[in-house]
Amino acid sequence: MISHPEKVMFPDCGITKGEMAEYYALVAPVMVPHLAGRPVTLERFHNGIGEKGFFQKNVAKGAPEWLERVAVPKTDGVVNYAIVRDARGLAWLANQNCITPHVWTSRVPELFHPDLCVFDLDPLADDPAVLRSATLLLRDMLAELGLMTWVKTTGSKGFHVVVPLDGQADSGQVARFAHAVARTFVERDPAHLTVEFYKADRGGRILVDTGRNEFGATYAAAYAVRPKPNAPISAPCTWEEVESGAVGPQTITLRTMARRLDTHGDIWAELFRSPHLLPAAPD
Repeated sequence: MISHPEKVMFPDCGITKGEMAEYYALVAPVMVPHLAGRPVTLERFHNGIGEKGFFQKNVAKGAPEWLERVAVPKTDGVVNYAIVRDARGLAWLANQNCITPHVWTSRVPELFHPDLCVFDLDPLADDPAVLRSATLLLRDMLAELGLMTWVKTTGSKGFHVVVPLDGQADSGQVARFAHAVARTFVERDPAHLTVEFYKADRGGRILVDTGRNEFGATYAAAYAVRPKPNAPISAPCTWEEVESGAVGPQTITLRTMARRLDTHGDIWAELFRSPHLLPAAPD
């Protein structure tokens, strides 16, 4: 049961908490396989995106008994992360006013061994041609290393390019590999790319963010709603859609996903059919 389904979560377009919960019920069959077993950080908005939201990692108190949790040690104790494995878990997230579930690149019980390597292309300027070119260049560079890549919109400003892994490498090895790739990638187009985290240091360039691969770091889950006007989705897409410009970072929305699923299904359905052994980092 969703409490206060009439609550408006997206004032610009009138999407309510009930409509958001219906969306997560709709996408559960395609979303859960990508989400299952990954510790979840909730990005919650008690009064919709018109007011500031907050992130919640620990669900030790107030969560239902049936909700799976994993205790992750920290300096002064543990963090009890939620683990979602079904539509009921997604409904519980929606009922907490969680617009975006952010997830780890690894799954329980192998939290130190990621099954994804994530590259987050985060532009400052709205220049679709430059972003598209950079995203395709990254795909091609990773292909030179023998890696098949998959892509999704962030639902914000950029794209996520991901590599499925076989889980043999630990998080430190994956992070070092991603950082090395990013440095080499930036060298290929320093006018448009950077690894400088602070906006003041980027000079208007696209941040190649590989911090998603550090132990305990998160990325917006596939099919997650983002807290932006019109409720864009962090949606799997095809490389052909990126190449043609048919899909941009916020093209796919909560209200267009049903039609998209009818047409395309889960574009990432084969993501883990051929996972990769982590290759040597580029020189």
